[in-house]
Amino acid sequence: MFEAKFQTFADASSSSDSAARLASLRQELKRQGLDGFLVPRADAHQNEYVPKCAERLAWLTGFTGSAGFAVVLEKQAAIFVDGRYVIQVRQEIDEKLFRPLDISETSPANWLADHAHHGARIGYDPWVHTSAQIERFAKALEGKEVTLVPLDANPIDALWSERPGEPVGAVVIHPPRYAGESAAAKIRKLRDGLKGADAALMSDPHAICWAFNIRGSDVAHTPIALAFALLPKDGAPRLYIDGAKLDAKTRAALEKFLTLREPSTLIDDLTEAGRRGETVMFDTVTAPAKLVETLRAAGGKPRLADDPASLPKAIKNKAELAGAREAHIRDGAALTRFLAWFAEAAPKGRLTEISAAEALETFRRENGDLRDISFPTISAFGAHAAIPHYRVTEKSNLKIGRGVYLVDSGAQYLDGTTDVTRTVCVGRASKQLREHFTRVLKGHIAIARAVFPKGVSGAQLDAFARRYLWEAGLDFDHGTGHGVGAYLSVHEGPQRISKLGTTPLVPGMILSNEPGYYRAGEYGIRLENLVIVEKREIKGGEREMYGFETITLAPFDLNCVEPKLMTPEEIGWLNTYHAHVRKTLAPLVDATTRKWLREATRAI
Repeated sequence: MFEAKFQTFADASSSSDSAARLASLRQELKRQGLDGFLVPRADAHQNEYVPKCAERLAWLTGFTGSAGFAVVLEKQAAIFVDGRYVIQVRQEIDEKLFRPLDISETSPANWLADHAHHGARIGYDPWVHTSAQIERFAKALEGKEVTLVPLDANPIDALWSERPGEPVGAVVIHPPRYAGESAAAKIRKLRDGLKGADAALMSDPHAICWAFNIRGSDVAHTPIALAFALLPKDGAPRLYIDGAKLDAKTRAALEKFLTLREPSTLIDDLTEAGRRGETVMFDTVTAPAKLVETLRAAGGKPRLADDPASLPKAIKNKAELAGAREAHIRDGAALTRFLAWFAEAAPKGRLTEISAAEALETFRRENGDLRDISFPTISAFGAHAAIPHYRVTEKSNLKIGRGVYLVDSGAQYLDGTTDVTRTVCVGRASKQLREHFTRVLKGHIAIARAVFPKGVSGAQLDAFARRYLWEAGLDFDHGTGHGVGAYLSVHEGPQRISKLGTTPLVPGMILSNEPGYYRAGEYGIRLENLVIVEKREIKGGEREMYGFETITLAPFDLNCVEPKLMTPEEIGWLNTYHAHVRKTLAPLVDATTRKWLREATRAI
């Protein structure tokens, strides 16, 4: 079971495969009278984790990261990735075929505008692009005499002879004790967000699963069912889902409050809505351009906006918050058992990145509640730790010796989703490492201790985590924190702590707090806990104020901390946190781990 998790995507191309596949794609484009094609790493819902049948970018290029975009022209091609993958992409692709580019420096749209010839016809699959994405391309191509051509079928699908079928994972009802609110109550709440529209087309499976209190198994690591839904201002919602995913019991439960429809009927239903001149809301972030254009072509009025479930889903209710806290206690005990085991085993030189990750999942499984890991474990030693989203394979698997080991992992439990990163040193930490580690820790503590007024967004807090790195001329190229779902996606919007995090933070939201530092070719450091936004009462205060409750429980490696770089307040926070970890977890772990935990959480 475990071995497959550390293999590169099964249909990812080798160098020779990629050359043949690229040549075949170009031949097919020529046959269709096209001069290029857009290849996003996306499915029809813009999911982070996509079903195997949607891994077209990996099939074509060999790149297996969770975010990427390729543009193929007649004689050249480029692949675009963000800062997390600039190293990985070069390791996985053939640079003679695809030019790797940092998407923050060069956008696919601008590159296409610069490289497509006058009069070029560029094809795209309207099911895997949003309207906003296509509009960005169109704007960049203004005056270039380049035409974007929506295709009826994705040409890669015809070339991919062993393409997996569409997933039909079983759908289950999410128990009320974990959901905390009925589907009927949620539907009433969502209708308040229609803002005069006749209906909302829900294209985000996370929102659909939350709204209807269901969970599925169509993609790895996230318990969602791939589906669309139509929420009218009156009458029963429609859920467009493959009937093969529903047993009789689940079907009966859902039919009490909604109408079940096969996905193949969605186009016809939107066409009918368009003929009636209806206004339909579409999620700007996830709605396929195909659906928006179907309504518009039939005479309807599409309105691009936020999914009405996006914000309500992000603000967890009491049951969801209670579940998250309980899940983190169990998860913390498992992680602490792993860290104690690792501290004993790693110096003996017998561990590898894969065996360490296998052991961590074993500890999690032993608590009896694990449903899945919440993302592929980042088990990274030495230089691999400097790759923020490194994914170990049998080929890349390093033996762990003296040096830095980073493990970023998480779990899916019925009552909550976890995500935690710890960085530890095998052997003595160098002075440089201690300084870098402590600067990252100071940023982590700054977020954990932050107090801020109502209305503040994550973008306004992001610099808190970077200040001490900036003072040393250092930084990191990912956001400080992302939202986390309630037994849903480990990466949830709209809340986040980053330069782009414009959504105000509201009590009940769960976010990660994970500053880092990455020294290419040497080591990486990331320290991550999850936090809940909560109200804060400040004596004499004149504003409604918020702060964070830290819910992740696991020791930080004190051997990497340089107390001389910390303030008394920072040391006080760390000692208080470690005392809480020790008190909470000690009764839940074995005697050997308990002994290690006492030392690992000692006051400094």
